[in-house]
Amino acid sequence: MLNPPNSNQSLSGKHRNAKSDSPADRTLRIVGGEFRGHPIDWSGDPAQTRPMKDDVRETLFNLVGGWIPGKHVFDLFAGSGAIGLESLSRGAAHATFVERHFPASRLIRRNIEALDVATKCTLETCDTFYWSRQFFAKSLDHPATPWAVFVSPPWNVFTDQPADIHQLIVEFWRAMPDESLLVVESDQRFDPGTLPKPESWRVRAYPPAQLCVWRPPGAN
Repeated sequence: MLNPPNSNQSLSGKHRNAKSDSPADRTLRIVGGEFRGHPIDWSGDPAQTRPMKDDVRETLFNLVGGWIPGKHVFDLFAGSGAIGLESLSRGAAHATFVERHFPASRLIRRNIEALDVATKCTLETCDTFYWSRQFFAKSLDHPATPWAVFVSPPWNVFTDQPADIHQLIVEFWRAMPDESLLVVESDQRFDPGTLPKPESWRVRAYPPAQLCVWRPPGAN
């Protein structure tokens, strides 16, 4: 179900320190699956929200797409909601979007309604760190199906709040059911060696982005 947005939440989303974007950079589309080619509505203002670009998102789902069907997806620091929407297009059972920026949350809601997938979505207009503390305090309410967790915060979070983001990653890594996957998107200031069991992650650089992917043991 869609939870009502809270207009008192402060600015968030995938904030980047981008100087400019071309018109092509401001066009977002679902790149695979049932809704391939469907536009994703977002503000177009990189000073507010900077979504993962289509080519990086396509590369990401080339790495993990086969593990998405049937999973419960967590799109944390959701921004435009592109990752969660892409996951639903590729067969995810449900998507939980967590985004504290009210205008961005409203656009996520609009995109969900445009795709007619509201019954498969939960939208939390809330700070991700606050939400996660409440989530882990209620372990009995956690989805029993395997998860696909996408941690894609504003990149400065990795330098400004390193303890918070590390705890978030570790808690999800520990709590995930078997056959779950976890993806961390950062810039190259983040050291993948700080991840839990760092040798078990696949790290790919797509400058300025960096993708760290943990998949179930034995996954090809």
